[in-house]
Amino acid sequence: MTVASPDSTSYAAPAAVGRLQTAGLVVGVVAAAACVAGYLTDADQFFLSWLLGCTLWLGLSLGALAVAMIHHLTGGAWGIPARRILEAAAGVLPLLLVLSLPLLAGIPSLYPWARPEAAGDANLAHKAAYLNEPFFVLRFFVYFALWIGLAWWVRRLSLAQDRTGDPKLVHAMARVSAPGLVLWAFVTTFAYFDWLMSLQPHWFSTIYGVYFFGGAGISTMAFLALAAVYLARWEPMRSVLAARHLHDWGKLLFAFIMLWAYFAFSQFLIIWAGNLPEEIEWYLHRTEHGWGVIAMLLVLFHFAVPFALLLSRNLKKRSVQLAWVAAFLLVMRWLDNLWQIAPSHHRELTLHWLDVAAPLAVGGLWLAAFAWLLKRHPLLPIHDPHLLDSIGEEHSGHD
Repeated sequence: MTVASPDSTSYAAPAAVGRLQTAGLVVGVVAAAACVAGYLTDADQFFLSWLLGCTLWLGLSLGALAVAMIHHLTGGAWGIPARRILEAAAGVLPLLLVLSLPLLAGIPSLYPWARPEAAGDANLAHKAAYLNEPFFVLRFFVYFALWIGLAWWVRRLSLAQDRTGDPKLVHAMARVSAPGLVLWAFVTTFAYFDWLMSLQPHWFSTIYGVYFFGGAGISTMAFLALAAVYLARWEPMRSVLAARHLHDWGKLLFAFIMLWAYFAFSQFLIIWAGNLPEEIEWYLHRTEHGWGVIAMLLVLFHFAVPFALLLSRNLKKRSVQLAWVAAFLLVMRWLDNLWQIAPSHHRELTLHWLDVAAPLAVGGLWLAAFAWLLKRHPLLPIHDPHLLDSIGEEHSGHD
């Protein structure tokens, strides 16, 4: 295949990105209106479902930021066609901050440690210096400030490379990404401690945050595959996306599935072996009264089935087949987040309509913001020194 020089084309986003923005906005607004009605009828359920929606899409944006930094550190052809998609996904973090603000009004509804009766709980009294509402709110804004600042910094350097073509910016992005990944891991771990683990504040796990690292990676690589396959229906991505890119992304998706499964099983095995009352409570809530069915679905369809499918080299190279696996895994990410959150408030297996409406509301608005960011700049880093090497090989794999 002959690849055009980056000076001969703008690599502008196709008009379909604008249509995607409109569709996301419509879905988001309609679902958000339904959620407002849900809040007026059942505020407690609204806050629980809104937490599900926010953390589900937050995981995707955070994963995109991490994967972008990993590419800046490691290099490789796989990341060049992915960079703008990852940057746009991470760039939605300011919107997620705004969408997460209603959760602050629901802190007493969501978290037992924020209720008056917590004062008589000796276990929670020992954690009160950390688990208190003012400090929780402060940490909430600090987390988002650090994430947004890091995403802005990485994207600013990347776009500066588009404008100037300065080869030194490749090393500048790597220098930012090295400490940035460490900061990202630290902040993300404590954020999930706060927002999800403290839903049952007597329970704790030191690897709980790492469990969500794998989940964020799955969400990101699955969305990247879907977005790229969608964009490959039009130029310029039609002439850019090759089977080897899909294969690399499929391998990364496979790796994140393994990471998620490893930490999920490690956490369960350690707690099962210890069999301590203060540790097993969390799993009892998620394996009894019908919730065990969800746990088995996650074992089968969040791990075993996609693991078996992604062993196939040919599947990872075929856009339609990989897209189906990716879409299925995004549904499983919703189910995993539901399993993490809902049993803390519902001992019986419960699926409320807000558990669907809230992720659709946040997701629709997220998609609209993502598309708006994506179409503002070329779909490829036009002055990256590795651009032509990345896109200059065989073009195949589109079904």
